[in-house]
Amino acid sequence: MSDTVSFGYQDIAASEKTEKVGQVFASVARSYDIMNDAMSGGMHRVWKDRFVRRVKPRAGESILDMAGGTGDIAFRLAASGASVTVADINPAMLDVGLERAASRGIDGLVWAEANAESLTFPARFFDAYTIAFGIRNVTDIPAALREAHRVLKRGGRFFCLEFSTTLWPGFADLYDAYSHRIVPQIGKLIARDEDSYRYLIESIRRFPDMPRFEAMIRDAGFVNTQVEPMLGGLVAIHSGWKI
Repeated sequence: MSDTVSFGYQDIAASEKTEKVGQVFASVARSYDIMNDAMSGGMHRVWKDRFVRRVKPRAGESILDMAGGTGDIAFRLAASGASVTVADINPAMLDVGLERAASRGIDGLVWAEANAESLTFPARFFDAYTIAFGIRNVTDIPAALREAHRVLKRGGRFFCLEFSTTLWPGFADLYDAYSHRIVPQIGKLIARDEDSYRYLIESIRRFPDMPRFEAMIRDAGFVNTQVEPMLGGLVAIHSGWKI
């Protein structure tokens, strides 16, 4: 990994990114879910439903939902009867997820504070690994992908939901203007935090495009990789298998 990494449009020392990202999510944790609704007009719910349908969770399976703090993906996975571990590096996000689970009467989930780059789970432990809108905030993405491969059983499946770059002419320019000008203002109004949402938008722009990220997944050892773009690639579901 390079000595410097992206933090939004800045390049910073790799050693600083984890702490800086932690500060962002500690700041926005309490407003994270309502901000997702406000920024996407509720579309994030559709994307997450589609994502979990692609995972095809089954009763009796063991699934790791990485960067799953507030529980949005885990709650959907657990409805299948799968055994779900929710892992997140940020305790503030986990606290929100625990409160949301309690308010919904959802129990049986395992909650773990964990760094995606250096998981403490044993090798070949999970049937599936999911990560939604979290991989771009990891300092060393290749390391996180290798860890995902390590903790999966043979035949295990990897699924990642992440923003990318839309290829639709016209819509790309419209979204670019909306995200840079409007989203930080929504963050200022709802979350009282303009800077964190400016970072989150900038982090999308710095994330690898769909072909490059698919190549990174293959480099981590996954096979039969696929990319399913939505809204022309504004959001994409990436998947791969461990054999």
